Amino acid sequence: MSTNRAGQPRPGRPGGARPQRARRPRPLPPGSTLFSPGASPAREQVERRSATLLLWLHQLPAWLPAVLAAALLVVGMAARGVGAAAALCGLAVLLAWLGAISWPRLSGQGRALRVGAVAVALGLAAFRLLHG
Repeated sequence: MSTNRAGQPRPGRPGGARPQRARRPRPLPPGSTLFSPGASPAREQVERRSATLLLWLHQLPAWLPAVLAAALLVVGMAARGVGAAAALCGLAVLLAWLGAISWPRLSGQGRALRVGAVAVALGLAAFRLLHG
């Protein structure tokens, strides 16, 4: 039986503060594997090398990768010269990596959009570098 009453501090903790809990990890998406079945050896290597980073990204708040991508785009468009080009190239690398990882599950239209987004980011980087 507890002797603590509402509003009374707990002994041993200043002000009755509760210890901070660790954030629970988000559950993995449904499925039995993170890897594409029947993938080529090159694809298997890319997926295995990306698995740790993908799991780490999955544990971040869902909005954070989108904010990072938007920040790279804003910096790339607002800055000049090499800094702008570097931010846009970073965005292109991020988009290309995510596109490569999701490639087997994409439709033809989705693949075209991924390639187009990377091409636009690289084109903007070249423009900002040359006309910065």
